[in-house]
Amino acid sequence: MISMPEVSEAIQVILALIVIEGLLSVDNALAIAAMASHLPGKQKIRALRYGILGAYVFRGLCMAAAAWIIANPWVKLAGAAYLLYLMCQHFTGAGDENQDGTPDAPNQRGFWATILAIEVMDLSLSVDNVVAAVAMSPKLWVVCTGVFIGILALRFVAGACIRLIERFPILADTAFVLIGYVGALLLLEILSEPGTGFQLLPGPLHVGTTVKFLGITAIIAGSLWYAHNATAQRALQPAFAVCRTPMALFARVMGRLLKLLLAPLLWIWNQFKKSPGAAG
Repeated sequence: MISMPEVSEAIQVILALIVIEGLLSVDNALAIAAMASHLPGKQKIRALRYGILGAYVFRGLCMAAAAWIIANPWVKLAGAAYLLYLMCQHFTGAGDENQDGTPDAPNQRGFWATILAIEVMDLSLSVDNVVAAVAMSPKLWVVCTGVFIGILALRFVAGACIRLIERFPILADTAFVLIGYVGALLLLEILSEPGTGFQLLPGPLHVGTTVKFLGITAIIAGSLWYAHNATAQRALQPAFAVCRTPMALFARVMGRLLKLLLAPLLWIWNQFKKSPGAAG
């Protein structure tokens, strides 16, 4: 039997999680919209729906496996690395080469390749969000209620983000900066967490929700300012050129690792496409 004080405390945590997930859904929604924006009309809507569904499914899986994720920091490390890879690959074109070695830009991906990229991104962001949510309450039902109600915002925000990207094309690039920002924060937390085997920095370092949201807001505002300021664009070009080489190297290494890990699935998919029934 749950007492009234416990109910009152649970309601407060749930409301806090709803607000937090609603605010932090901006990066997830922008990323889904940006990754789907190159697809034609109906496919774009389907990709948005699959992306939002994936956010729910992976939040649920991560909730169920929250204790295991926390106990196995390599999962968080893999999620952080993938988010950083998405950003680096987007800006350099490296790490996603075709068989002939030609870079395969994100806007050249077909429907199902786009869906796969969105779902893996959803999984990586879910790892970050669920670990942060579990820190607020030890009661799984409380966390689940808050998180799942909170990410309802994705249903409404993602559609709005598509329209915003059409109006402000810079937001397509901003989405990948946000993905990299979340990945970098998650990586910093892992590298500063004692007892994980990955600690390289003094810590522990934990970035609060307020700081994370302020960072997201600053990145969006800064990118919109940059898009309309020719002087800033010229001034920052040398810095972008310097960053491009290490980003391309990281994307290339991660891209080869991902292809190695996904080789069995890609082989099965290629066999399916070659089968007579696949054409129908």
